[in-house]
Amino acid sequence: MTELLRPDDAGLSRAASLLHEGQLVAMPTETVYGLAGNAADDRAVAAIYEAKGRPSFNPLIAHVSDIAMAEGLVEMSDAARALAAAFWPGALTLVLPLRAGAKVSPLVTAGLSTLAVRMPSHPVARALLSTFGGAVAAPSANPSGRISPTEAAHVMAGLDGRIAAVLDGGACTIGVESTIVGFDETGQAVVLRDGGIPEEALAEVLGHPVGHRAEGAAISAPGQLLSHYAPEGAVRLNVTVPEPGEVMLGFGPMACDLNLSESGDLAEAAANLFRHFHALDAMGAGRIAVAPVPETGLGRAINDRLRRAAAPR
Repeated sequence: MTELLRPDDAGLSRAASLLHEGQLVAMPTETVYGLAGNAADDRAVAAIYEAKGRPSFNPLIAHVSDIAMAEGLVEMSDAARALAAAFWPGALTLVLPLRAGAKVSPLVTAGLSTLAVRMPSHPVARALLSTFGGAVAAPSANPSGRISPTEAAHVMAGLDGRIAAVLDGGACTIGVESTIVGFDETGQAVVLRDGGIPEEALAEVLGHPVGHRAEGAAISAPGQLLSHYAPEGAVRLNVTVPEPGEVMLGFGPMACDLNLSESGDLAEAAANLFRHFHALDAMGAGRIAVAPVPETGLGRAINDRLRRAAAPR
């Protein structure tokens, strides 16, 4: 049985104890729920891959409680420090060179010489990290390739009986995963995955535009598999008029079965995306039509998840 823990002192203490024992605990973050295991424990990290059914070549994100913990794991450039100062704690993951002697299982990096690291802002996640006293590896708390969880109930639906506990911190506020930024050989910041921090905000901090991962490039960060974040039903994108038998997922004022945001608000749409995917599964939707979403700001992250949901499986 998977324990459902309250986010109080007793629940946090129990969750931290389970992590120290090498068990897995799903924790809330501002983006989605993460499946946390001790990042320094090979067996715990291997258990994450096993619980999710996740390919071993797909790296994980290490979550830290503060900058000092991050610097014990990775080497930070001036540009990385600027982004961390602006967006940590928050929905930004930085992919940086792994520090020699860092206490992190090689399973977290999936054989790469870099480590993805993030400092979440959710108060429950921060409290757990502080109570535990170390970094945790934490991909989204769902079976690999399926819809990311934004509520404790979503985690239980996918992983009940396969993990030790879920720390219930309520609904996630952002609802899509973190933006992942790496750096090329010249030190230029490169967006490896769109997410909760729009690239315009990154560019404003850095003082210049950011680059983008080349299409078809080798996997260098979490969340880059083509088919990912998928509901059970087949997904068709950029639909204005659904075909017979399709369930319509709308955006903006329109006739539809579910609407990401009737007012066309991208932040609301991001928060609702995975929640609505779960609802579509509950409805038994076999064919899903999705209205166009603008490719600006958070819309880039939403469209990235939609394209992966619609990819061949």
